[in-house]
Amino acid sequence: MNAVPRRVAVIGLGIMGLPMAVNLIKAGHTVTGFNRSPGKIDQLASHGGAGAASTAEAVKDADIIITVLPDSPDVDAVVSGPHGIFANAQMGAYWVDCSTIRPDVSVRLAAAAQEAGIRAVDAPVSGGEAGAIEGNLSIMVGGETSDVEAVRTVLEAVGSTVVHVGPAGSGQTVKAANQLIVAGNIELLAEALVFLEAHSVDTRAAIKVLAGGLAGSQVLERKAASMVARRFEPGFRVDLHHKDLGIVTAAAREAGVAIPLGAMAARLMASVRAEGHGSLDHSALLLLVDRLSGRSRS
Repeated sequence: MNAVPRRVAVIGLGIMGLPMAVNLIKAGHTVTGFNRSPGKIDQLASHGGAGAASTAEAVKDADIIITVLPDSPDVDAVVSGPHGIFANAQMGAYWVDCSTIRPDVSVRLAAAAQEAGIRAVDAPVSGGEAGAIEGNLSIMVGGETSDVEAVRTVLEAVGSTVVHVGPAGSGQTVKAANQLIVAGNIELLAEALVFLEAHSVDTRAAIKVLAGGLAGSQVLERKAASMVARRFEPGFRVDLHHKDLGIVTAAAREAGVAIPLGAMAARLMASVRAEGHGSLDHSALLLLVDRLSGRSRS
């Protein structure tokens, strides 16, 4: 990529943030990272990045600041206050929030950023850990057109699909729709797999033919094999998808939009979480289908 090197701060070096930061380094950008657990900072340093002792230190010289955090309160806490991004970033810096948070919070924080002289872009990502590692995330971007174009090459270092979808908060709204679709796909895939197993079908052969037809999807391609093997190492945790479906149902209610299947998917995700599986991959919805079908392997 022939992008102009930028000084980028990445706040949040978790399952998504760390590989995104590594891909920014590979693209030639100077990356400084901060994370509450220092082990992640050490991993970033091993790839050629620099670590910071605080958010304030990480952002003070950055052209572009990327946050990749779990939830709305986490983002609010990192940007606000005397030690936050807005108080310590240089005037005119770009803040790109790749977290998945409530659209209304995103709009509010974008306005606060503008008051502080910071240009805000909301850019939640989809593709899970594999997409973050491979650098082929799908990124839905909200904000002013000029601001989005100013950070596009940085986003293209971590994503293969970068689309400007509207003003501030629009990226978060599209991400909510994404999470609604993904949850429904995973639940139906779980039901299909248990159905196939109950009829003693060659499940792997069935997956192959299903993937070649209208039922084919990224969910089927990326999740089916591990679900059949009952492996649920987290690429995207149940806890986080539960949070995201809460965002979806609240936003739908505010807009007066009916999401009957989405509401059911949210309840099923909540049930899996209540059964103690919050730290597993969201494909662990299969465990609930197993149990409801009397086919639990535990």
